Amino acid sequence: MLGYFVRRLIMLLPVFLAMSAIVFLIVHLVPGDPIDHMLQIGASAERRQELAAKFGLDRPLVVQYALWLKAALTGDLGEAIILKQPVVDLILANLPYSLALGLSALLFSTVVGVSVGAAAAYFAGSWFDRVVMAGILMGSMLPSFWLGLLMILIFAVELGLFPVSGARSWDALVLPVLTVGIGGVALIARVTRAAFVEVAQQDFVTLLHAKGLTRRRIFFRHLVRHALMPVVTILGLKVGWILGGAVTVEYVFARPGLGSLLITSLGQRDYPVVQGCLLMLGMGVMLGTLVGDLAQAAMDPRVRDRMS
Repeated sequence: MLGYFVRRLIMLLPVFLAMSAIVFLIVHLVPGDPIDHMLQIGASAERRQELAAKFGLDRPLVVQYALWLKAALTGDLGEAIILKQPVVDLILANLPYSLALGLSALLFSTVVGVSVGAAAAYFAGSWFDRVVMAGILMGSMLPSFWLGLLMILIFAVELGLFPVSGARSWDALVLPVLTVGIGGVALIARVTRAAFVEVAQQDFVTLLHAKGLTRRRIFFRHLVRHALMPVVTILGLKVGWILGGAVTVEYVFARPGLGSLLITSLGQRDYPVVQGCLLMLGMGVMLGTLVGDLAQAAMDPRVRDRMS
């Protein structure tokens, strides 16, 4: 298992380099720059060149990327141009809010999605299955920002059950978690149902039926163990997906977090902050993928054998 972990970790190195290069290029290809937000109206071209030289924006992009990557590998993401604070401090101050939202939404998506998907597979072909699949399809199509606004309108404004915005109390987390988690429920439930249906058609299940085992016992004693392996992989990918999905939701609910910090910095073209936030989100996806692969390898030795 240790050898498998080392090999998977080595495979992530070129992915990290490619991801960091894409993050850097995307940020710098967006029209405008932070100097536009710092200059006063009527400022001279000499003042612009002075600020560009101060922040290293007058150098070629290749040089800027090399310097940024070298510093990032040592844990230094630079200093925010507009906010005048170290980017690492800004991220660490906002990361707990994003983690609270993301992990709560992941837990909600996992419990509800696996339960609903397994129930739909158990009653495959019934009216319950058709209703669940229709709900899954609808849930996967709803944009998170629109669903968040709808949640605010119904449960915060009309019914007054939860706060409209902020993160001052635990109940302020309920609506954002539901907004992020509903899309996750749809995906996990669909994958869970498909995995159960596929496993149920394999030869060993037919043999278990021939031995006289009840359908309930086969489902809970044998199908669950095999069907949950692809679900574990999806859950690993969902770690990064939920952190990314929380970006717009945090902004809609005016919550502190990486999402609000990222969107605000994008508007200001604050390159170091945007690059740092996107790098963290990208690393979240990579870490989630690694955890999912390790969990699947622990459950199925054949996965480790393919890598040996």
